[in-house]
Amino acid sequence: MKKLTITMIAFLFFCCNPAPDKTGNTDTTTTTVTANNADPLPSWNDGNVKRSLVDYVTNAAKEGSSGFIPAGDRIAVFDNDGTLWSEQPLYFQLFYSFDKIKQVAPQHPEWKTKEPFKSVLEGNLKGVLSSGEKGLFTIMGATFGGMNGDAFDKSVKEWADTATNPVTHKKYTEMIFQPMVELLQYMRANGFQTYIVSGGDISFMRAWAEKAYGIPPQQVIGSSFKVSYDSTGIQRLPQFEFMDDGPGKPVGIYQHIGKKPVFAAGNSDGDYQMLQFTSTNALPHMEIIVHHTDSAREWKYDRGSPIGKLEKGLDDAPKYGWTIVDMQHDWKKIYP
Repeated sequence: MKKLTITMIAFLFFCCNPAPDKTGNTDTTTTTVTANNADPLPSWNDGNVKRSLVDYVTNAAKEGSSGFIPAGDRIAVFDNDGTLWSEQPLYFQLFYSFDKIKQVAPQHPEWKTKEPFKSVLEGNLKGVLSSGEKGLFTIMGATFGGMNGDAFDKSVKEWADTATNPVTHKKYTEMIFQPMVELLQYMRANGFQTYIVSGGDISFMRAWAEKAYGIPPQQVIGSSFKVSYDSTGIQRLPQFEFMDDGPGKPVGIYQHIGKKPVFAAGNSDGDYQMLQFTSTNALPHMEIIVHHTDSAREWKYDRGSPIGKLEKGLDDAPKYGWTIVDMQHDWKKIYP
């Protein structure tokens, strides 16, 4: 999740008008990809992008190839919001916060008159926004901190199983990108280790990422709240600790993985430094940017967007040799 200002949130809720029907596709089957499939990326349209991905992965696993990469160095990192699943009309993590406030409100009668909770409960988004960044962090602190770690994990899993996006009316975990799921599976079948490196809360993503993407909790890197330990277990504190976005992404990779990636995927300028960092690897490397160009099946946005702004990445992609994935033209389908 990229850093969000109050002005950006206001624009989203009061100015955005995405198409009401974003089902993504008519085929509801999920494809399982293995190294032996005739077409390892069936949800990708044939073309230069698909060919370059297949060639890169194939050569990386082929000893004697000029593109061969030793197995221990096949590290692939993926942003989450906007790269592995949708991020509109608002980062899904924030929808969790709003839903959680409403769920636990009976335990906090004082919220009926205390801002910004009062506005959340009344559905008064303008009131929420008027509380400023302090109010937003108060909401995040109340829903992401101040509880036992196991309780938070359970809460997020239950939310992921039931909550739906207000535009598509799909469950949030049904809004993962099928082409990217296939790419994750294909890379793992060829010896790559796949990691999420996202601005989203690390524990929030760890609760559902393995089920959605096949990426285990220990391979998820994200922003984090402070935690402590006592005899009852891990306690999440309502205090922010680390922002894994922009220049924070290479820092998170260095701290958690300890190796420079050879493959990186992002979708916005919040991923710029991660792609740039990967580009400096002496081993064969590849970087891709998922460009949201499909207003019919998903959303169309890039420059100037309050969510997933993509400007510098588009401008500098040719300089670094980054591959632009055009969602409208390169993907046969969007969602599973």
